[in-house]
Amino acid sequence: MAYKEKEIEKIYYSIGEVAEQFNVAPSLIRFWESEFDLIQPKKNRKGNRQFTKEDIENVRTIYHLVKQKGFTLQGAKEMLKNDTQAVRDKMEMYESLKKIRQFLVEVREKLQ
Repeated sequence: MAYKEKEIEKIYYSIGEVAEQFNVAPSLIRFWESEFDLIQPKKNRKGNRQFTKEDIENVRTIYHLVKQKGFTLQGAKEMLKNDTQAVRDKMEMYESLKKIRQFLVEVREKLQ
């Protein structure tokens, strides 16, 4: 019986790591933190932000609204105030459809 090592999963991510995931400057993440109640990372004794996976999902939701859908900050706040879960559901559907489209494009290219 072979022993399979469990992959080590981080609990906290730095603001630099989060910014890198979305290809934005850390200053934009700090700005969004000041604008949106949804983003509230913990801070360690030094004052460094520590983002959890849930925090990153909140950033992803705001990124989707502002950068991908083109909402103003006020518009994004209104959407989140009305129904954050509905926004997330639509975002997940959008991402799934993008993946399906990419897959179909690849299949079409292989068939040609």
